[in-house]
Amino acid sequence: MNENQLLNHFPNHAELTRKDLMVKNMKRFRKDMENKNDPLAERDENGSLVYLDVVPLTYVLPGEYTIFVEEFKRNKSTTWIMKPTNRAQGSGIFIVTNLKQIQKWANNNNFSNRGAVNRETYVISRYIDKPLVIGQKKFDLRIYVLVTSYKPLKVWLSSLGFARFCNEKYIADEYDNPRVFLTNTAISSKADDYNGEHGSKWSLENLRLYLEQTKGKLGTDKCFEEMKNIIYISLKSVQPVMINDKHCFEMYGYDILLDEALKPWLIEVNASPALSTTTAADRKLKMSVMESVFQ
Repeated sequence: MNENQLLNHFPNHAELTRKDLMVKNMKRFRKDMENKNDPLAERDENGSLVYLDVVPLTYVLPGEYTIFVEEFKRNKSTTWIMKPTNRAQGSGIFIVTNLKQIQKWANNNNFSNRGAVNRETYVISRYIDKPLVIGQKKFDLRIYVLVTSYKPLKVWLSSLGFARFCNEKYIADEYDNPRVFLTNTAISSKADDYNGEHGSKWSLENLRLYLEQTKGKLGTDKCFEEMKNIIYISLKSVQPVMINDKHCFEMYGYDILLDEALKPWLIEVNASPALSTTTAADRKLKMSVMESVFQ
């Protein structure tokens, strides 16, 4: 490559942006920090990790199926969410409340055949069944992060981002309707009552103002600081394995969910966050993000 040429991905960006690899790296990083008695592994008075508890409990299937079953039997009332590791736009996602669903999935995907090749890997995560809702609707956050180097780590966090709302009101146990629990625009936009004027989105700035008014400024500030911690922990977890190249940069789209206690949870990191727009405000926001990336 010429000296002035750049690529918009690091060679092995999947270490962070593929769901199973992200979980693997974050589990390894957590174990390393605990073994070193690093301050990042600090626990509170209840024994919970202060900084490293950022991803819901997750297993990779089929490889960790046996371990998952043991956990499921210990906590039978827990709800889980299954996701293919290498798909997007909400494709292939479903909720799991009993083991028969997993067995049916395994049979349909030929996982009983040990010699099967090209089998799709899934992750199964503890479902956040008490999310923060606004207007009785579940939402998640899309936050843009620019990384220009991993060694040393150089990161820019965009002040621009948005909250994406589900198209239908949240009902805790309505798992057959993805428009109740999935915020993906690809799913919401297909609904008959989809609002194309605002695209079921709030700007990050408007969300923060709402949270300050309803939850208080101290709690809101703490929530946004914890989101910064999530980004830092996730990037540090892949720093040792990421192939650094001075010709590479990456603009990630972080998907973060808030629970009713205002605790943020990392759902996934997108390597190519969608830049297509649904509204004039959406276009203005994403154009501003891209302008800041290239400045």
